Amino acid sequence: KEEVVFDTGSSNLWVPNKKPFLSSHNIYTHSKSSTYQANGTVFKIQYGSGPVSGVYSADNVAIGSFELQKFTFAEVDNTAGLGLGYRIGKFDGILGLGWDAISVGGVPTPMKALVDSQQLAQPVFAFYLGNLHPGELVFGGVDQKHYTGDFSFVPLSSETYWQVALDGVNLGADSMSSTKSAIVDSGTSLLAGPTAEVKAIADKLGAKSILGKEYTVDCSKDLLDLAFKLGAKDYVLKKADMILQQSGSTCILGMIGIDVPAPRGPLWILGDVFMRKYYVQFDWGQKRLGFATAAAADNSVGINTLVI
Repeated sequence: KEEVVFDTGSSNLWVPNKKPFLSSHNIYTHSKSSTYQANGTVFKIQYGSGPVSGVYSADNVAIGSFELQKFTFAEVDNTAGLGLGYRIGKFDGILGLGWDAISVGGVPTPMKALVDSQQLAQPVFAFYLGNLHPGELVFGGVDQKHYTGDFSFVPLSSETYWQVALDGVNLGADSMSSTKSAIVDSGTSLLAGPTAEVKAIADKLGAKSILGKEYTVDCSKDLLDLAFKLGAKDYVLKKADMILQQSGSTCILGMIGIDVPAPRGPLWILGDVFMRKYYVQFDWGQKRLGFATAAAADNSVGINTLVI
């Protein structure tokens, strides 16, 4: 059994076949599997946090109650590029939920394989990220108890990441961005935008830079609302939504500058800070994203494991 990050910002599945020194990761050992099929093609992928590499293999893969037969994935033997974050992290591998166009090696993506297998009630998956509570990922539909109101849908502008047109970013009444695209990325913890735009927002909030990356604000001060306009609707984040953690009178702002180069960028990355406030439906069949306000957290537990 492997614990994976379900990442809408990538499209490959990988699990480790060796563990870093003094780590407690679960590893995949193909010699113990009667359904393993050798491939051997080299696999290399670059994440924002660093690279990993290994080789492709095929085996039967169970994702919750769904099973993919002879699915091609990567068994990774070099995770050094992910650094200490992986060594002490609670995840073993990454399962990408993005589109075929960004699949390294052009191998079938997990979501395409699930849809093609006709095991899903609907070609949809949806995330609820509990704020200090267990989250839930549903394949094949949505969970009504985790959102309020109706979904507002926005068509995809690209079948690479889960990318939509960004009609504006406002801080209070002021326009703060000329960037035209945004992606919803469950694999990014923060909000991330072009460095210059993030700095302008941080300056207007009175935030201080830490080592040129993260920003802090005075916890006692009011912050202006930050709104992302998607499909002509504003998705508003308030102070409580944007603050990650508090240390004394200092609060860490859940925003960072990342310059994604062309042709993929520039773009805003709406990561977990956004997804905790808004329940997101990823509609593979109709190539669109649906947004609804997330319901108050409860104690439900969703699918968070991958079994090989």
